This record gives sequence, structure tokens and C-alpha cells, in this order.
Amino acid sequence: MPRVSRFAKRLMVCTALGMLVAPAYAADLRLWTTEEQPERLAKQQEIAAAFEKETGTSVDVIPVTESDLGTRATAAYAAGDLPDVIYHTLQYALPWAEAGILDTEAATDVIEQLGKDTFAPGALAMAAQGDGWASVPVDGWTQMIVYRKDLFDAAGLQAPSTYANVVAAIDKLSKPPEIYGFVAATKIDDNYMSQMLEHIFLANGVSPVGKDGFAPFDEAKTVEVLEFYKKLAEASPPGELYWQQSRELYFAGKAAMIIWSPFILDEMAGLRDAAPVTINKDPTTTELAKKTGIVTKLSGPSNPEGAAWADIRYFGITTDADTASAEAFVKYSMDQGYTATLSMAPEGKFPVRRGTADDPEKFEKAWAELPVGVDRKMPLGDVYSADVIKEVTGGLDVAERWGVKEGQLSLASKMNNSREINRIVREYLDGARDAKATVALLNTELAKIK
Repeated sequence: MPRVSRFAKRLMVCTALGMLVAPAYAADLRLWTTEEQPERLAKQQEIAAAFEKETGTSVDVIPVTESDLGTRATAAYAAGDLPDVIYHTLQYALPWAEAGILDTEAATDVIEQLGKDTFAPGALAMAAQGDGWASVPVDGWTQMIVYRKDLFDAAGLQAPSTYANVVAAIDKLSKPPEIYGFVAATKIDDNYMSQMLEHIFLANGVSPVGKDGFAPFDEAKTVEVLEFYKKLAEASPPGELYWQQSRELYFAGKAAMIIWSPFILDEMAGLRDAAPVTINKDPTTTELAKKTGIVTKLSGPSNPEGAAWADIRYFGITTDADTASAEAFVKYSMDQGYTATLSMAPEGKFPVRRGTADDPEKFEKAWAELPVGVDRKMPLGDVYSADVIKEVTGGLDVAERWGVKEGQLSLASKMNNSREINRIVREYLDGARDAKATVALLNTELAKIK
């Protein structure tokens, strides 16, 4: 059955009442975006202008602070005044679909017309709703294990894509204080530790939530996670460690492996003065970047398939939208305008749509040529090999987060934000209790969070 736009619906009503008036111009669209930094906002306005030139439909790009997005959307829905399209974070996709804010049929139409096989499977899976999707994946990034490939190759080590490979590399490469095998997060009030732990739990197929809410951690699998994390911590420098130390140690050539976001990629290539590479006397060097390998999918002994921790952004078409025009704008932004969409911040906007049916790698190739950096700019493809580029984007194929597929992302987020997991794991690292007792305490404390 063909889709009917909001404007067309109004024309039908007017016709029925004998008051039909021919429109003088195409219906305008409103886009809410959380990309409110001036440079990114200007890029979105350029895309909107290009879309208007091609279609005649104008788009009002409206910046919305990310922390206000949920409240504003709820209020606009109650008032019947939602924008046509919302660029939003993963956490809203399924709840907004269930609340009636998002038009899941419209999102599904767009994905099917563009070709669902052209999208990263993990990005689609996290927005799956019934037989379709709540929103259209736009861009995302995956957390990465960043490692010294030159040292791994010299020692005959395999890439750190499994718990076992990581441990083998630590045993062979860790020679503190000259070089630490790993730099694990141990500062309990920092989000870096929460993200690292969730990544490592996911890698072994462990989650604290199920479809009905809290689901106790499996003891055997969680003991494997804890023992692995203790190995990482023992290979790390002493003290409370967070993102800053891990980056500084790696940039100085004093760490064999760290876990970081892709925002390290341009910094590691010597393109940002505030984060100098100190492996040699030239802070603009690309030496370290060229010696680095990347792993996005990590697997534990109880989950051979592994997982990647990801942050995905989406275009949601609302139930108040001029549906046909909104679909056309989203399709344009994900096709003719997609490279421009990614160019807002290429180091943190991986292409969730790799290409088209005719050219399956079209957007991945274009993304690799987009300039990144702060004080100097350079395409990632000029620094990193094609294999690294493919690994960086490939993590979106198996992207996961606690609670997404179970519809319990909100509860999982509360658990992470409580820092209870960080606190209890840190106590375990410090010898307060053994692994089994730690699993029991985690289950007791997490069960209290509603």
C-alpha cells in the first residue's frame, strides 16, 4: 500500500470539505539535529540546500542539545508538533518507536529502497522493530583495541582479537616500565571504565539484562571476564587509570595495547597539537600510526563469535512528518549526500552504509579519503592501510550494546551510570574478594537498580 504524506492527508481532508486550494510551493521539512557545533551545523545546512536545489523541498535544520532531546521530543509529540526528521542516538530508537514518536514503516521503506544489504548488519540489528526498523542508521563508531602491530609481528603474535591472543601478547611483550602489556581502565567514576568493561563483557557473551529486565550474570562466563580483566590490570601501570594515561603511554611507545575510541586515529597520525605523539622527537610523526593495528571485534572463550561495542546514530522519521518528503530527504542524505554527511567528523562517523548495490564499497572508499585532524588535516587512507580501514568500519557488522536487542537499553544504561559494576570490579582487582564472590555481589547490587 503506498505511503501517504502528511500534506497529502491534509489535501484529502480539504477536498472532502470542498475547500481544496492548490499549493503554491512544496512542503517544508524540519530536521532536529544534535550535531550543533558550528562547522557541523553548516555542513548539514549545505546538504539541506543541495536537497532543496534538487527537489524544491526546503529543510529547516534546527540544532537541539543532545541532553535536551528526549524531553523536547516528548513535549513535541504531546503537542502534535514533532519535526519531520530527528537525528538521534541509539538509546531513543526502540523506545520512541514503541511510544508512537517514530514512523517505523517510513524508516523501513527507506532502508528497503536503499537496499538493506548495503547497511552494516549490526547497525540495522540494533534498530530492528518487528519486521522492520525503527530508524535509519546514519553513522557510528566502534571501540577499538589499538595495538603495536610491528611488535606483534616481530614476536610472531596473532592480532589481539580474542582473550587468549591478548593474554599471549601480554605474556610476551610486557616489560614494565619500558613497555606495559596493556593499559586497563581502573578509575571507577570515569565513563572510560564503563565502556571498556561493557566491551569485554559483551565479547564473552555476558549481559546483565534480559527481555524482562535484570538478568543475573552467568557465573562461569563472568568469572572468565573478571579473570581476563585482572590480567589486563596486572599488565598496566599502578594507580587510577583512565583514557588520558592510556593514550599518553601508547603515544610514547610505552604500551603494547590499549582500548580507545576512533577519535584517536587522527591524533595518532600527529594531526592534533594538544595530543602530541611522543614516540620520537617529531610530534607530527605518522610513524606510530603506521606501526599500529586495529581490532574492533573481540571474542571470549564462551563467545567465539565475539562482539564490538558501538555507538550508532540514526535518522528517525516521525509520525507527524510529511512522510514522502521526509523519506526523500533521508534517502538523499544516505545516498547523493552521504559523503557530505560523513564529512562532518570522519574519525567518529564511520559509514554504516558501505556502498550501493552497483558499488558495494563506494562510501567506505570515499570516507577513507575524507580529511581528518585539527591542526593539520589528512585523509585516514593516506596513513592507515586498506586492511586497517576495513577493520575499523567492519566492527559495525557485529555492533552490540547491553540491552538493545532485549529492549532494555535504558535499564542497562542505569546500571552503567550507577558505577556499581566499576566499583565492584575494582574491589576485585584490589583483592577484596575472589571472582565467584564478585559475581554474586554484582548480581545482588544490580538487582536493586530499576
